[in-house]
Amino acid sequence: MPYFHCRLATKEGHTFSQSFLASSQQEAKKYFESEGLCVLAVRRDWKRIEVPALPFKKRIKDSDFIMFNQEFLALIKAGYPALKSLDIIISRLKNVQLKEILMKVEGEIRGGKSLSEAFLPHEKHFSKVYTATLMAGERSGNLAGTIIRFINYARVIAQTKRTIRAALTYPALLFFFSLGLLAILINFILPRFSLFYAGFEAELPSITRGLMAFALAVRDNFLYFLIFIVLLIFANFQMKKKENTNILLDRIKLKIPYVSRIWLESGISLFCRTLNLLLEAGISLLSSVGVSIEAVPNKFLAKKMDNLPEYIKNGESLSESLSKAGFFAPLSLDMIRIGETSANLEGMLADVADVYDERVRARIQTLVSLIQPIIIIFMGLLVAAMLLSVYLPIFNIIRITR
Repeated sequence: MPYFHCRLATKEGHTFSQSFLASSQQEAKKYFESEGLCVLAVRRDWKRIEVPALPFKKRIKDSDFIMFNQEFLALIKAGYPALKSLDIIISRLKNVQLKEILMKVEGEIRGGKSLSEAFLPHEKHFSKVYTATLMAGERSGNLAGTIIRFINYARVIAQTKRTIRAALTYPALLFFFSLGLLAILINFILPRFSLFYAGFEAELPSITRGLMAFALAVRDNFLYFLIFIVLLIFANFQMKKKENTNILLDRIKLKIPYVSRIWLESGISLFCRTLNLLLEAGISLLSSVGVSIEAVPNKFLAKKMDNLPEYIKNGESLSESLSKAGFFAPLSLDMIRIGETSANLEGMLADVADVYDERVRARIQTLVSLIQPIIIIFMGLLVAAMLLSVYLPIFNIIRITR
């Protein structure tokens, strides 16, 4: 959606310019006229053209979407209708992608669609959980209450993601610092020492010759390495568009020692938390299970639960159906079974999600505590190898000159 440079005038005669995101010049003009302004000129703002960076796609941040829902909730509670609330939020929204989507949603609502129907084409940005929550709120007449539940749900999910990123940031920085140090030594320091040693006609040690050969190979073929990496990244993005490839990759993730438990338990947690949200919103168990399966990030685990709605439709309980998936632990199945028998399934699902969230956080902390010393040892060995490759020839030269 393009930006338009609008020249405007107030009733008092003051003129000013503003850049506005709209689908057409007519839409931009109509918007400012509805605000009581006189539109003098509307033209395309060529300074604000965004070039898409394929194959990468910008994603709406969780924090921006949560903030939108908080503002939307506040306006609804204040008595504003949904259409007017969206109009107010759009007018001051800074996130371009979110603003563009909300403008399309606003247009669909003006065309007669409900709020959930208007958000339905944009599920790839917000997930089916959100549209299902809106639909439940519209049907029950308690849209504000369902949005509050979704905000709490989204906060927990976002907090879990932030915890994982924060825990992995330090090891990632150490790893990339090691690679940077290696690149500097290989490309700048060792080649200069090689010229220095050549003047003494001294034979370089094996470790120095090996590193020098590696440095020359990297420097001479750097362009090919770069092209190979770019092609590899591009192929990765293309492969991820295929469902079978995603299922295979997610299955491989579950084979990695220790890390597989993190993927498995986080998938169980997200399934239970999503199901809890939808059931509390008043959606039937059968419909809620289908949406909750799609919320599981690991496609292989989601595939193993494909028959879950069919089992429930045939009269089986949720705990019996989940046991056939083959990866739910006995503890989670027992807790869900207790929730079913005590008519407190929603609350027990939330408890299961909390238990597994705590396990995931503990496993991530343990993993990080193991990774950090490994990377530090790797950096130490790297520096030691560099120092040996530099100083061993110096000792040889001193011995020769004597």
